[in-house]
Amino acid sequence: MSTVQTVMGEISVSQLGKTLIHEHFIFGYPGFQGDVTLGRFDRAEALKKCITIAEGLKEHGVDTVVDPTPNDCGRDPLFLKEISERTGVQIICATGYYYEGEGAPPYFKFRQSLGTAEDDIYDMFRKEIEDGIADTKIKPGVIKLASSRGNITSYERMFFKAAARVQQEIGITIVTHTQEGTMGPEQAELLVELGADPANIIIGHMCGNTDISYHLRTLETGVSIAFDRFGLQGFVGAPLDQERMATVLGLIGIGYEDKIMLAHDTVNVWLGRPPQLSPKAEQALANWKPTYIFETILPMLQKAGVSDEQLRTLFVENPRKAFA
Repeated sequence: MSTVQTVMGEISVSQLGKTLIHEHFIFGYPGFQGDVTLGRFDRAEALKKCITIAEGLKEHGVDTVVDPTPNDCGRDPLFLKEISERTGVQIICATGYYYEGEGAPPYFKFRQSLGTAEDDIYDMFRKEIEDGIADTKIKPGVIKLASSRGNITSYERMFFKAAARVQQEIGITIVTHTQEGTMGPEQAELLVELGADPANIIIGHMCGNTDISYHLRTLETGVSIAFDRFGLQGFVGAPLDQERMATVLGLIGIGYEDKIMLAHDTVNVWLGRPPQLSPKAEQALANWKPTYIFETILPMLQKAGVSDEQLRTLFVENPRKAFA
């Protein structure tokens, strides 16, 4: 039986159960570490909030949450472990770096100038996957990759190469970030060309694009796709949820229900000072919360004819296959 690493240790993929494939309990854009005077992290308060969120997900039957926060965006495996210990929700964390424009590229770009970066990234992935993150002994269950709007930069490409190499050697699921509805097909094609197994690749944020041909080009490579930004509308090029729904229903209607997963990409606690949103932005993001799919989107899918069996495929069977 195949297994997957959670922050509490290794489990069988059969134990994943109902899974949200992409959420962030805590997240910070690189640079938050320098704003510690006004943006001090209140660990106890953040933990309390995230435990409440996890308990709310349990009420909707969620067993597992994949938290693919990159290494350079405040990934904290011990924080995630405490949430899991206190709630029983299984959490899968990641190893990986964010895309060049919003990540922290200077470190590996410097190493790129020395000619060692690709091997350095490979060593980082492999060491964390095999031995655990730093001295926590917590092992990531996914590699997180990301690309820019309309481009996979030479910097980002190093991470794709290292991830494909590691996956071929020791096996691990790859989860990606696509920016503003672009590069889904290109990410999939690159990873497959590099030798990664499409059965263990999930191309993320595909709901940023409602062009059915974009999705079909991606799916033709054999990968799975995530409609994982429900509730996030009108920002970073995100379409309305009704448009996402129409695309999901269209793909299910032509037989791709076995390749789709759902989530929100929520950030539940911002590291550094929390964003100050205008009233208009607050209204646009009112539904960007980890239970929105279960409270609003699922009833709409059911009304449109999606069966309970098909919903089980989206939330249980497809994540299980992606981690098998």
